[in-house]
Amino acid sequence: MTDRPIRVLLAEDQGMMRGALALLLGMEDDIEVVAQVAAGDAILDAALAHRPDVALLDIELPGRSGLDAAADLRARVPDCRVLILTTFGRPGYLRRAMEAGATGFLVKDGPVEELAAAIRRVLAGETVVDPALATAALSAGPNPLTSRESDTLKASADGATVADIAARLHLSESTVRNYLSSAIGKTGTRNRMEALREARSQGWL
Repeated sequence: MTDRPIRVLLAEDQGMMRGALALLLGMEDDIEVVAQVAAGDAILDAALAHRPDVALLDIELPGRSGLDAAADLRARVPDCRVLILTTFGRPGYLRRAMEAGATGFLVKDGPVEELAAAIRRVLAGETVVDPALATAALSAGPNPLTSRESDTLKASADGATVADIAARLHLSESTVRNYLSSAIGKTGTRNRMEALREARSQGWL
């Protein structure tokens, strides 16, 4: 830790929320918001340009998710700590965030003082996780879907046919059916749209 302010990059697609967070964090004596972005695919460029100490990322962003961006930052800006701040406290999101290299995970309904303290703590080398979410993640268990099953479910989100999905993923139609059937079984649902909703609600996609 040094005497200079903690440099923070803020990624949030809702303009009012982003502005409010930047204003509130800027009122902390030891925190400076050096970059604000509204899309996930702008995070890495902003981090490379501004070299923040901590990146505060939403998950559901246009262009690229905050979880994917966290992995980018781990690879390209390894000195930057990643703190995920999301509306959706889903157990699967927590596991994926930690796998992507995030060192903190908080939900947005907490006080700003708690967020400022979390920024200081992750910079000091701690891992900061919302306690209720940590408990839920432990009880939920790991994501049962393979990467191919996840890809196939995601490709079906727009109502695509099996033939469409097969062409999109460069797979045979029988293989697509097998992946969808397996995903439906693992999620305990009746069809692929229910499987998709369940996987999303758990944070597996």
